[in-house]
Amino acid sequence: MKLDHSQPLEYSTNQNSVNIFGFWIFLGAEIMLFATLFTVYFTLSNRTGHGPTGTDIFEITPVLIETILLLTSSFVIGLAIHAMRLGNKKAMLTFFAITLLLGLGFLGFEIDEFVHYVHIGAGIQTSAFTASLLTTLGTHGAHVTFGLFWGLAIILQVKKRGLTPETANKSFIFSLYWHFLDVVWIFIFSFIYLKGMM
Repeated sequence: MKLDHSQPLEYSTNQNSVNIFGFWIFLGAEIMLFATLFTVYFTLSNRTGHGPTGTDIFEITPVLIETILLLTSSFVIGLAIHAMRLGNKKAMLTFFAITLLLGLGFLGFEIDEFVHYVHIGAGIQTSAFTASLLTTLGTHGAHVTFGLFWGLAIILQVKKRGLTPETANKSFIFSLYWHFLDVVWIFIFSFIYLKGMM
């Protein structure tokens, strides 16, 4: 395996570059998935039947906390990649762990939010609005859950193998995924929650 020392470690082999390019293609497919979910939501958001509307169920405080947690985690994963590029394994692992803890906190608030919705009668079968809302939020939440397990696996690999072109590549690709989840959440916050509260 020939290393290109003029590139960051995650790009230092041809295979690594191909892996990153391939992941960008995967993210393109993910964009289409969430674009479809948003389209369905916007089409059905006024179809509440006899169920609650967005103004009835959305609360700003938990949503703001979720947003702060996820935005902060996105910043911290950036710090992890910076530490990785500096060759500081300890700092990288620390920032990775903080990222996952913030993601876990986000997930805890989202689960609590789901329980609250169901408790007040806004379940998945209540109306087209609640079905599309819970499907969109649930899909994002499932992606965050997957990310937590993926990030944990990367931490274990870096602890065992150190910072190699392979582990750096995996870590960088994970950071792209995590930033993507953050961008999707910004759209959810802006166009589902804030719009729904008006």
